[in-house]
Amino acid sequence: MTLNCVLVAEHEEEAAVTAAQFELIDETEAEMILRWRFEELVRSGYDIGSALVLASHVEIDLHDASALTQRGCPSETALRILL
Repeated sequence: MTLNCVLVAEHEEEAAVTAAQFELIDETEAEMILRWRFEELVRSGYDIGSALVLASHVEIDLHDASALTQRGCPSETALRILL
């Protein structure tokens, strides 16, 4: 089995949310976003710990993070690439 752990931006026109932008979001909405990001990361193959860390880094594009594990990259390796 070949592991594909190369990060390739699939949609450069979409900008990730900055930490400053995220801080401006209502607390309830922010909680919903973090929960959704966590669930999507777990669904795409991240272990719970890695998903929790990545979900809290809102500046990391969720599509890029998911693409790594969906191409066979282990979640621990993907986490090191993304952070």
